[in-house]
Amino acid sequence: MEPAMAAPHRPKPLQAACAYSPASVGNVGVGFDLLGHSVTGAGDRAEIRRIDEPVVRIADIRGCVTDLPTDPRQNTAGVALMALRKALGLQHGFELVLNKGIALGSGMGGSAASCVAALVAANALLVQPLPRESLYGFALDGEAVASGSRHGDNLGAMLLGGLVMATHDRLLRIAVPAEWHCALVHPHVVLETRKARAALAGHYELGEFVAQSSNLAMVLAGCWHGDATLVREGLKDVLVEPRRAPLIPNFARVKQAALDHRAMGASISGAGPSVFGWYENHADAEAATRSMQAAFADAGLDSDARVSPINGPAASLIASIEVDA
Repeated sequence: MEPAMAAPHRPKPLQAACAYSPASVGNVGVGFDLLGHSVTGAGDRAEIRRIDEPVVRIADIRGCVTDLPTDPRQNTAGVALMALRKALGLQHGFELVLNKGIALGSGMGGSAASCVAALVAANALLVQPLPRESLYGFALDGEAVASGSRHGDNLGAMLLGGLVMATHDRLLRIAVPAEWHCALVHPHVVLETRKARAALAGHYELGEFVAQSSNLAMVLAGCWHGDATLVREGLKDVLVEPRRAPLIPNFARVKQAALDHRAMGASISGAGPSVFGWYENHADAEAATRSMQAAFADAGLDSDARVSPINGPAASLIASIEVDA
């Protein structure tokens, strides 16, 4: 008599999970709505619990921002989770506790980080979790609530880590030398994304688009080849920065402070008011932050500074809880 076959091992389903998404530098100057990279030192955390009720519920919002909508239809993370449920036809729901570590209107991808952290945590609760890239479309749905458009420059960087090119339906990670660093300075003033986008309305010359396309190509080629000279030649935003600079107090002096420390280039992070510079090493980036902060201080603004590898981290699962099947 043959021995009975052992029942196949099935992993226990997860009841709850917690995920973290880092902040990011959106646009990277020359890649409006297309190019972004993640940064260390700031981020959002989402705690997701699987519930029997087929809804998305936001139980609490904590951290540096607490006055966000708890109606999931008006919350970026809530909309992203609703899109996930609908696309997969899930019979169960999600309850979310959001811990904000990125100030809104900071130019560091605060709304995007909420979407990504919530989706990464919820994905861990699925019987068959999706590939990371498959979460992108749901994150775009959520991001549109905050900014009014489906752009993935912050989302792609958070989902994959490092420097990422994000089109409307594809993410491509761009190779960058490990020693290259970013200096990022956030002044304590709010600049709403919708207001910053409104500043871009108006007439554009064809030559501006040609110049911007050339600069973007230079930056991408320089990153792939590890050629700082190419990046220096290309990291100049001639299309968006001139129209948004007046919205940021003392921007010209802050940017010049970044350039004075051998930056490959410097510009507005995302919609602003944060300003970033790219450097070939950590020491130059560290020195630049002090001068950039001093320039903001001259305008009466306190600020926070961060130095991060351009190859920053991706969003990650940091805790999970199993239940008996």
